[in-house]
Amino acid sequence: MSNHTVHIPNSPLVNRFPFPFKEDSYRYSNNSETLASSPAITITPEYYEEIQLKRSILSQTPERAFQSFSHSIDAQWEILELVINQLTAHYPDYFHVTKKEDIWTFHNYLLQEKEVFRFGDASTLPYEPLDFIGRHVQEDLIYISQKDGDLFMDAGQLCFPANWSIHFNLGMSYLEFHSPVPVFSDSGLAEKVRSFLMRMEAGKPWTRLNWTLTVEPILDTFPETFSDWGSKKEAVTAETAGELVYLRTEDQRLFRLPESNGLLFSIHSHLISLNDLLEKPEWTERFYRVLSDLPDYIAEYKGFISYKASLLAFLEKHLSIREEAVK
Repeated sequence: MSNHTVHIPNSPLVNRFPFPFKEDSYRYSNNSETLASSPAITITPEYYEEIQLKRSILSQTPERAFQSFSHSIDAQWEILELVINQLTAHYPDYFHVTKKEDIWTFHNYLLQEKEVFRFGDASTLPYEPLDFIGRHVQEDLIYISQKDGDLFMDAGQLCFPANWSIHFNLGMSYLEFHSPVPVFSDSGLAEKVRSFLMRMEAGKPWTRLNWTLTVEPILDTFPETFSDWGSKKEAVTAETAGELVYLRTEDQRLFRLPESNGLLFSIHSHLISLNDLLEKPEWTERFYRVLSDLPDYIAEYKGFISYKASLLAFLEKHLSIREEAVK
């Protein structure tokens, strides 16, 4: 590997966090927007820490974090090509690829790694194509096939799940893997979103922000490890919420794969503590209004119904303090 050293510029988290609320109220909806020129992948200053965590999870519990059907291999190569092309186009200081016919040489300058492989020949990679390229990006990568008039989860590298399992969901249809979501599934909205996704065109990607809350900055909240992280909720009070509770935003991006006709679903998860959120008064006030208006069934599904009252008390205290300071 060359001595091509690079540095990821850093900036305060609150200045680059994708705040998910555009209104004072939140309900399930198809809040997708067209994705202009942004790639499927975003590199942030948390890159090194998150890649290390990803690779550790994949090393210790590979079956929990990566699953695929053998018939997904061609689509996996298509995803690898899309991701590498986008990485080298949008982050040329960090990544480079040389293609000599079907021999590709991929450089990751951030990790000082080089991989030479024959495109289309899985035996020349250390892992399946989706699993390989997923180890170089912060995003979770899910492949959804479109066939027989439906969408199916056929492969995925999922290291940072918000309490769902690629091991459990593999092979499920769109409506099946969304069945736990209250109202979304039984209101007809799920069918509408599925129809929207099935009409997606190549070259016209979409993006949406999803959100939840977690206690402590834990990205890998697998249902299989709920006993480890679920009990941490008990420590949340109006006094500890600022330090313990994190707003988690998932930047979800969707790309039509023209050759396989499937979809790439990339998920970049971002965490910010409530204490850091306080640095933006307009965010704090909007978040308080969203939580105040939020139905209990959503808070229960997202896993924070047990400490919702403590969150509101924490935010009320700090908003009142701010109001006094302004007077």
